[in-house]
Amino acid sequence: MAMSSPGPVRACVFDAYGTLFDFASAARGCRDVLGDSFDKLTALWREKQLQYTWLRAAQGRHADFWQVTGDALDFSLETLMLKQPGLRDRLMELYLTLDTFPEVPDVLRQLKATGLKTAILSNGTPEMLDSAVKNAGIDGLLDHVLSVEEVGVYKPDPRVYQLAVDQLGVPASQISFQSSNAWDAYAASSFGMRVVWCNRYRQRKERLPGQPDFEIETLVELPKIIGASQN
Repeated sequence: MAMSSPGPVRACVFDAYGTLFDFASAARGCRDVLGDSFDKLTALWREKQLQYTWLRAAQGRHADFWQVTGDALDFSLETLMLKQPGLRDRLMELYLTLDTFPEVPDVLRQLKATGLKTAILSNGTPEMLDSAVKNAGIDGLLDHVLSVEEVGVYKPDPRVYQLAVDQLGVPASQISFQSSNAWDAYAASSFGMRVVWCNRYRQRKERLPGQPDFEIETLVELPKIIGASQN
């Protein structure tokens, strides 16, 4: 089955957090002090982090993702009454060196071998993304690492997806966008990109504009999908 949009895929663009990088690995790295609170902290931290991006975008009160991530962590630590000395600083530092999901380096290598452009399009700051990409050793597998800081607003604002079109020089219809976030996948589809929803977290389908072309559980399946779209 080939993707429905016209023309071959010329670029693969990835969301970063939750798609390439496992945001849970920060709290996992502090399980020695978090204990049973590990899962609760991971879930609440991520929930507030995303909420703050949307609320700031709606208010026109942008602050970069490092501040938003810290604000969300402060809310979460207070809510869960986690007051261990040094825990906040340790968690924030770990967020700069998140683990990739196991399949990520090999998938990127496969895509690059076919001559496709590869890129990240993320809410993260340039500094956060540079740190994560270099720590993971995937900097040589990416042509572009794009941050919303270039447009000063968070996803799902259409200006973010337009940034990828402008920087890659590829029409939206020939970009395959991959995200584990359902709302992000649907927004990119509504914008006009081809979309592969990497539904790692077994989310339900959104009731939003757009419709991902494919739904997969991990990125392992992506090279086969992209290959099919070229025929």
